[in-house]
Amino acid sequence: MKNSSFLIGGIILFGVSWRILSAGPDGEPLPIDAKRIRADVKYLSSDRLQGRGIGSRGEEMATDFIADRFEKVGLKPGGERGTYFQTVPLVKVTTEAKATLSASKDGDTISFKLEDEFVGQAMTQQSEDFEADALFLGHGITAPEFNWDDCQGIDVKGKVVVVFTNEPPSDDPKFFAGKALTYYGRWTYKYEEATRRGAKAVLIIHTNETAGYPYSVVNRLTRALIQRTGDTPALALAGWLSRRGGEKLLGMAGLTVDDALKKADTKGFKAIPLGVKIKGHIPTTVQKVATRNVIGLAEGSDPALKSEAVIFSAHWDHLGVGSPTAVGVDNIYNGALDNATGSGILLELARVWASQKPRPKRSAVFLATTAEEQGLLGAVYYAQHPSIPLGKTAINLNFDTVQPLGVPESVIVSGAERTTTWPTVQKVAEKLKLEIEPDRMAHLGFFYRSDHFALARGGIPAFSIYPGEKIQGKPAGYARKAAEEYIAKVYHTPQDEFREDWDFSGYPVLIRFAIDIARDVANADTLPTWAPGDEFRAVREKSGVK
Repeated sequence: MKNSSFLIGGIILFGVSWRILSAGPDGEPLPIDAKRIRADVKYLSSDRLQGRGIGSRGEEMATDFIADRFEKVGLKPGGERGTYFQTVPLVKVTTEAKATLSASKDGDTISFKLEDEFVGQAMTQQSEDFEADALFLGHGITAPEFNWDDCQGIDVKGKVVVVFTNEPPSDDPKFFAGKALTYYGRWTYKYEEATRRGAKAVLIIHTNETAGYPYSVVNRLTRALIQRTGDTPALALAGWLSRRGGEKLLGMAGLTVDDALKKADTKGFKAIPLGVKIKGHIPTTVQKVATRNVIGLAEGSDPALKSEAVIFSAHWDHLGVGSPTAVGVDNIYNGALDNATGSGILLELARVWASQKPRPKRSAVFLATTAEEQGLLGAVYYAQHPSIPLGKTAINLNFDTVQPLGVPESVIVSGAERTTTWPTVQKVAEKLKLEIEPDRMAHLGFFYRSDHFALARGGIPAFSIYPGEKIQGKPAGYARKAAEEYIAKVYHTPQDEFREDWDFSGYPVLIRFAIDIARDVANADTLPTWAPGDEFRAVREKSGVK
């Protein structure tokens, strides 16, 4: 890297030290140091932390490191009993290797091979045996606002529901948000809706096109869940079929995967009884997991408003250590991009925010969540047990998998346009000469795949901040190619390791962007909300924010 200084949108970058001077409210410079972030990312993704799997020694090391840094920069403990930790009661639910799944019709029976053709867990958090009729339910969506109901005229209670993830294709922003994926398209919605309707089990047929990622991402026998309480409804199997498994099942009903998907995508789709009985034997091992969120609090300066807060968040966890495959083969899922990068940004945000004199009127919560990789569980639990009530939380700015490619000249803030904070976001972007880019990958539903979504469901205006595709000094398509290669070759594999050639010089730009947005919100007269008609507006109002 050249040892030179240059000016970008009023931000002074010093080539070697990678420091930005972000003006404080009284004009005092707030140094943002990319070298510090680089060192944190490198440590958190090192083999020593063993992939930061939940309930592991790596978790203990990562969360202790984050808590120690929170304390050193002057944050107050925001967790339990005067600590920085919030215990999240999880269980690891493991489907044992002797699990079986079969389908029978007219005296013929076929079996599905565990992992290669089916995978899943008992959401009841106990061993399950079941036999039930199979029903193809398309995308499994009931969306009255779009005049779409895959369940119309059919009772799924006690049945095995077979669906695709994703949703009907659309170019109309008023119909399933056009090309962007809505929550109806997420796999979690499929399980939730079937559970609400009393289904016995769900099998999602995986295709790379409908899921947006390979089958290897969902092919796991162990899954963490928030510990079940009482007799809450739950599926005997929340499962996936590989494409090959899907072809075998649908073939018994005279269908192919492509045929079935075409029917599911067609307006007026009607549920199709497959005439097949699915039999499952799902022996299950359940293990309690000790895991924790890390929470630090920077108190605001206003005696009345400091009881309200903005939240910065990033998940610290990754996938831990995989099963040994061969001698000398790396099986540590280091999670350097996902999400040591976001964690490093969060730590620097905490340091810079805490150094403001005076601090903004409202407080700031710094939330490092656990179990994001297991379904946003740490964020879900925080939303259920917040340090600051959701109705007193102004906004959540989240960082997850931030590629260090250089200085961004554009940003992606999908979801921000749905909030009343949008004018502030636009103003700050203009000030910093950052173009706000539409999310080219909105069809993959990334808005619903990171921790901010769990807080949005609680009513908090929330979104993640990413660098856009325009990177200073890089050719067009550079960032896009890097993102595509990451998803195809690195995402959720042991190849997600720290690289010495990563360029962290753009991180201070993103941090200043986040701080300036949050500072304006923290000093505003009123709390922001979601735009009229948005899916989260009602719950925001229920929390007391009109």
